[in-house]
Amino acid sequence: MVLDSGATAWILAATALVFIMTPGVGFFYGGMVRRKNFISMIALSFIAFALVSVQWVVCGYSLSFGPDIGGFIGNLDYLLLNNVGMDAGDLSYPPILFVMWQLVFATVSLAILTSACAERVKLSSFVVLGLLWTTLVYDPLAHWAWGGGWAMTLGSLDFAGGTVVHISSGFGALALAMVIGKRVGFGKYAMEPHNIPMTLLGATLLWFGWFGFNSGSALAADGLAGSAFLVTNTAAAIGALAWLGASWLHGKPSSLGMVSGGIAGLVAITPAAGFVDTKASLVIGAVAGVLCYGCMLFRIGRGLDESLDAWAIHGMGGLWGAIATGIFATTAVNKYTGLIYGNVDQFIHNLMGAFAAVAYAFVVTYIIAVVVDKTMGLRVSEEEEYVGLDISQHGERIST
Repeated sequence: MVLDSGATAWILAATALVFIMTPGVGFFYGGMVRRKNFISMIALSFIAFALVSVQWVVCGYSLSFGPDIGGFIGNLDYLLLNNVGMDAGDLSYPPILFVMWQLVFATVSLAILTSACAERVKLSSFVVLGLLWTTLVYDPLAHWAWGGGWAMTLGSLDFAGGTVVHISSGFGALALAMVIGKRVGFGKYAMEPHNIPMTLLGATLLWFGWFGFNSGSALAADGLAGSAFLVTNTAAAIGALAWLGASWLHGKPSSLGMVSGGIAGLVAITPAAGFVDTKASLVIGAVAGVLCYGCMLFRIGRGLDESLDAWAIHGMGGLWGAIATGIFATTAVNKYTGLIYGNVDQFIHNLMGAFAAVAYAFVVTYIIAVVVDKTMGLRVSEEEEYVGLDISQHGERIST
């Protein structure tokens, strides 16, 4: 096939947009922790990007997109990007560009997982856990949904990563939080966000990058990309308003809640962005805002220190989005129909793909976390936690 310069240019631009989401996660999370852990929180996202960038070109891409082994994982034909070329071949864009496109999805997934590590993880242990998690959790799920694995063969739809990115990192964060335990003093004294404007900046970067995340998944500069762009923004906007309204019933309408609702809407529309119309995106985003707010309240009520709510927003938002894709998919946008158009099979296939991802991500992450904790220890000492990770792990502090 002749290389399509328009499609190639769009994927290049979309890749750059998705890249900004990883530091965006760092700023989003960093503003919500205490001042003594601000640098550490942002650093974890940058470390996640560097770590996964190397893992991806060495083996991650091959495990995710190599020829299928039993519907579960790819083989090592593309180890160190062997046999991945710069010519279009059967595609309209270079395969080597697709490697970079998928790399930024993998990096942001590990960054989201750091929610469960906030203010108490050893840096050395995070590096090991991150490598294991990306290889054993993210890569298989990417293969299942996009690389020719069983979910893709079955017909489960995931346009831009509801199961691969958000369910994996959200339910992975829940498992990790259960293993790593609560921060010292959690529930006994306030752990207020130290810099909400920084969190708002992070949310802005995420919203901006998400346009590339979802519309770039069309892998062409066409009408489908335009539709994905619009429904992405619509779901985010109604999600922000829905969370704002729900939280208003419980007190003051906070800016932090509003942007959290926006992120919830973005998460939920991700698997559906290339399959649903604008009307459905309003429903998907609104439900996500209320659902994820309720899950956050549930998490707080249970005393679980999944510190920055990756489970409530990414895990549950991604689960709802995957289910909603099977409900609202329409041929007005793509070639698939969902439950409301009489396609029960599509709904069932998406349920199977979503809940399989939930179970796999939670169980395997839990096992990885236990192994790392038993061998290296996941947590810093109580003294180091008291001092703060900026100093104890990085030897740095914000000047006064």
